[in-house]
Amino acid sequence: MKNKNKKIRILFLALILILSTGCTKTLNDPETKKAVINPRTGQSLTQNILCQPTDEESIKLYKEYKKIINIEKLPTCNKFSITSGGYDGLWDSLFIKPLAWSIIQIGNFVKSYGLALIITSLLIRMVALPITKKTAIQSELIAKAKPELDRLEKKYENKTDQASMMKKSQEMTMIYKKYNINPIAGCLYAFLQIPLFIAFLESINRVPAIFEENFIGFQLGTTPMIGMQNGNYLYLIIVALVALTTFFSFKLNSTSTDVNGQNGMMNRIMVITITFMSLFMSAALGIYWVTTNMFTVAQNLLVKRSKKING
Repeated sequence: MKNKNKKIRILFLALILILSTGCTKTLNDPETKKAVINPRTGQSLTQNILCQPTDEESIKLYKEYKKIINIEKLPTCNKFSITSGGYDGLWDSLFIKPLAWSIIQIGNFVKSYGLALIITSLLIRMVALPITKKTAIQSELIAKAKPELDRLEKKYENKTDQASMMKKSQEMTMIYKKYNINPIAGCLYAFLQIPLFIAFLESINRVPAIFEENFIGFQLGTTPMIGMQNGNYLYLIIVALVALTTFFSFKLNSTSTDVNGQNGMMNRIMVITITFMSLFMSAALGIYWVTTNMFTVAQNLLVKRSKKING
């Protein structure tokens, strides 16, 4: 138990470090205090971009605010390197810049930054496969243990005294041990996914080569809400894919016993929340989210199939 608590503390400290050391800064007009928006894409421009933009409208707007950011001092995206701009803090130097550089390099190779996002997402998921596979296996082990866990819940359904709660905890631990269930292992990817999501968000927002590109009809820096306001309802496809892939990802990756249906309700709330948020996420971030969800679904289906084959 002490080791589990130690792992949780380490994970929380890591998240605090991430959230406190890296942030996209929106370019604001000093007089109006409002975000500077590219009228063509509807995107709020980023102040701390990592390389030079190529979109004529963006270049014009950035030059108007030369005192805030001088884009001429930045490298072109093709020449951007991990060391460009020097040391910018732990989060930027160890996560954002390497990820941005990887996407740019792959994009230059395949001639598409949209495709580079998908490839990078898949490569990262392949690297994280040992962790995500453990999460998927935990889901299957929980499913096997569910009848016994259901009986345990029913046994202590109306008992709230401390002695009963302690006995319940001990019996649950024995069931977990019997089926080789590790609750912490089932949560590892949930913790991993948060910094990955933030890292992709930062990289997309801070690299003009990515957010300026059009990919299969979608302007990567534009949100579905802005796209639909401009009359392009194809962006609804991204929202629908986010909803569907998130639903199946949660459904297949759940490690809860869900005795009282609480987990199912929580999953539905999360799917609705993420779907709503996808309206205001850039198309590039939506593509990343759909890609990683599809990988999760495929992986869990393979794990389920292998479990059936192996009995």
